[in-house]
Amino acid sequence: MSIQNKSLRIGLFGFGVVGESLYKVLLEKKNLNASISKICIKHPQKKRNAPSELFTTNPDALLDDPEINVIVELIDHAGDSFRIVSKALKNKKAVVSANKKMIAENLPALLSLQSEHNSPLLYEAACCASIPVIRNLEEYYDNELLQDISGIVNGSTNYILTKIAKDKIDFKTALKQAQQEGFAESDPTLDLEGHDAANKLSLLLLHAYGIIQHPATIPLCGIQKLKAADFTFAKEKGFEIKLVARALKLPNHTVTAFVLPQFINNDNRLYQVHAENNGLTIESSLADKQFFFGKGAGGFPTAAAVLSDLSALRYNYKYEYKKRTYPIVSPCTTDVFLNIYLSFEAGTIIPDSLFRNIQLRNLSNTHCYIIGTVQLSRLREHTLFKQQNVSVILMPEPEIISSEQEIPQQEAYQLV
Repeated sequence: MSIQNKSLRIGLFGFGVVGESLYKVLLEKKNLNASISKICIKHPQKKRNAPSELFTTNPDALLDDPEINVIVELIDHAGDSFRIVSKALKNKKAVVSANKKMIAENLPALLSLQSEHNSPLLYEAACCASIPVIRNLEEYYDNELLQDISGIVNGSTNYILTKIAKDKIDFKTALKQAQQEGFAESDPTLDLEGHDAANKLSLLLLHAYGIIQHPATIPLCGIQKLKAADFTFAKEKGFEIKLVARALKLPNHTVTAFVLPQFINNDNRLYQVHAENNGLTIESSLADKQFFFGKGAGGFPTAAAVLSDLSALRYNYKYEYKKRTYPIVSPCTTDVFLNIYLSFEAGTIIPDSLFRNIQLRNLSNTHCYIIGTVQLSRLREHTLFKQQNVSVILMPEPEIISSEQEIPQQEAYQLV
């Protein structure tokens, strides 16, 4: 499909915070030669800041319109989103989407549809909002052997963690403020439990390593079980707590990936990433470490990424997925060991056999925790980590070690 030198006639699905922001921007960006022809919505009775004749509740009014050559999909429901995007690609329309859950859960099908119908699907806004990380992985790092990707990719949780640490408020109050500011959904489960970050990490794995990894298979722990004592501990040690998504290439050339809260030292760039901002460090064999920073939530920052994709369509840009031809295309391994801080209530039974190496144990009536080395597969599967009164935080220097490497037996952290 070629739309070079043509007007972008856009069919927009969804008119929430991001959709309305995009509409406002396109009214001002006359040089892009793009306009919204029709907007599909779910609730026609709701008052909206756009002419009523633009709106419809019929998806086919956009998908079957031969004059519309670009579909911009900005809805919440992953199932509906996939049906919309699939039909648009089959109808040879270019697609721009921000639905990270839909994309991450349907990558094989979406790759096949793009190839079969020669229709591009761009989704920069689905990863880190205003940060152009996917485009950089596709273009700048297309021939680089990446070693490590580590970052804060969820603005909602970062906003909450910042409020707790900086404003000294409790979790529920911080969450309510995030919802009032529009950074968290009315149902924030996907954000708080780490699923949103895992969806984004799935996209990063594809473009960084060529790995298709369903987000449901990525080990994760969210922030919903963190306790006041965990934040007190972090402050005493000079740490910040961040929800970090990470993908790391191991010495045996496999890749491991996970989403975990982590204690961050002040010499780590992520230490200064506050509020709804995102930050991402990419380490490669040639360029060493590079850091990306920007707004990770909000209407206009996300609309900026959508606008960038629309602009790219002007010169027939599409993802080439070059890393899919590289040697590392197998699923991520969980056969690695991490140094973690395990926090729990007094009386909770924590078997020593869970750990390969215990470095520090603190048992008191006010704060119980163990610092030790745990296999990632056990962290994902063991029922202990699913208990409401148990929280897990990765240590600042987690020493991610494959099972083939010897784990140091000395006490790595002298924190008492």
